[in-house]
Amino acid sequence: QVQLVESGGGAVQAGGSLRLSCVASGSIHSSVCIGWFRQAPDKAREGVATIKSGVTSSVYAASVKGRFTISRDNAKNVVYLQMNGLKPEDTAMYFCAAGTGVDDWCFLSSTDYPFWGQGTQVTVSS
Repeated sequence: QVQLVESGGGAVQAGGSLRLSCVASGSIHSSVCIGWFRQAPDKAREGVATIKSGVTSSVYAASVKGRFTISRDNAKNVVYLQMNGLKPEDTAMYFCAAGTGVDDWCFLSSTDYPFWGQGTQVTVSS
């Protein structure tokens, strides 16, 4: 079992920045992928970014590419999501999730991630 705890959410104005953190614990040795997902009210959950352990490799949703950066600190079991140039449409509950990957890739599909954190709220005002 893997436990994930997110932090770093908050309220910012459009154009501002936030850095989210995801701390992993428990049986994490088999989790090759960590992903960030978000869900706004009345909308489906969508993948934001993923990162692969071992060899650094990242995948981003088109809506955030160029604005968000995912990174990791393996020694501390922490994955970060740096969010710059925030827009009101980025407002959502953000979750981190862990999975084993598919064919050595970390995709943006939530079904590939069996372990989830509790979420942290991000609110961006105009």
